Amino acid sequence: MILLRLALNAGALIAVAYLLEGFTVESFWPAAVIAALILGIANAVLKPILVVLTLPINILTLGLFTFIINAGFLWVVQMWVDGFEIDKFWPTAIFGALILWVFSWFTNAVTKK
Repeated sequence: MILLRLALNAGALIAVAYLLEGFTVESFWPAAVIAALILGIANAVLKPILVVLTLPINILTLGLFTFIINAGFLWVVQMWVDGFEIDKFWPTAIFGALILWVFSWFTNAVTKK
């Protein structure tokens, strides 16, 4: 199940690269898979901490600040992974985070037991 989700998330990164100009993923392996793996680990470990630390601004923005956190993760990961590049934080990383959220929502609904 973990490998399936990893493959779906890597595919979602490639789909976002086709949809957004300035969001580049050179290949499925290794760029998309490694980026999806690092994003998954960051979302599992760091995101809950960041959401709690930014809770006041998350409440004020009705949860929309979470997209800024997700875009920040994308921005940091693109610095570490060769073949995965984002030209600008705004609007490319923000819209990329939004599109990835839609893909993630769909894949969660499909793979849910």
